[in-house]
Amino acid sequence: MNLSRTLNTFLTLAVLAALLAGGVWLHGWMEESRILRQMVERLSADSRIAEVLVTKSEYDEASKKIKTTIKFLEFSASGQPLEPKYFTFKGNLIQFQSLVVRFDDKWVRTGDRLKGKSAYLFMKVFVLDGDKTQVFNITEPHEIPKGYRVEEKKSEFETKLWENFWTYALDPEARSKVGIKNAQIEAPGSIFVPGTIYTLKIEHDGGIRIDTAPVPAVLKGEKL
Repeated sequence: MNLSRTLNTFLTLAVLAALLAGGVWLHGWMEESRILRQMVERLSADSRIAEVLVTKSEYDEASKKIKTTIKFLEFSASGQPLEPKYFTFKGNLIQFQSLVVRFDDKWVRTGDRLKGKSAYLFMKVFVLDGDKTQVFNITEPHEIPKGYRVEEKKSEFETKLWENFWTYALDPEARSKVGIKNAQIEAPGSIFVPGTIYTLKIEHDGGIRIDTAPVPAVLKGEKL
């Protein structure tokens, strides 16, 4: 009787130990999976950095071109809209010249506060037309823009990042020391027409792209 009770107790403890060990393993596996999923999500994530809307479009008889006025609304690093800017072009194939710095994937995967996504700086908006090319500044030379800032106050890291942009673009050794994958100029563009919202996004491990969507019906006819 005592032997039977002892065996039952032993078997019960063995089962409990196995379950506990399995539970610990399962918890560890689930935690690793969660971390891995977060890393993948950070690498594939993007952030809205600006929106563009055509506020006026009319055919100009003199130039035989479409005269296009756009509203450019940039967003800060915290997602807050900045003061909008308006630009008028003869033409509607519009591009945005930008400086883009991509950081090594390890910083993006871990969601580093300063290097957790590509950094960008809007420089100019333009329409190419030979000797009649039209160009407007978005960020004035040597100006510290608010849009890309990680913090409200200017940080030493961000200041040096843009001061040394061409060093990082041309010197692999300088890039590697600060965890930069590459630095380059990009100029994403599109045909800009009324009735469409153009959203510029920065890919956390990539560059700038432009997504399009119809203007919501509730906003049609409103002054935007």
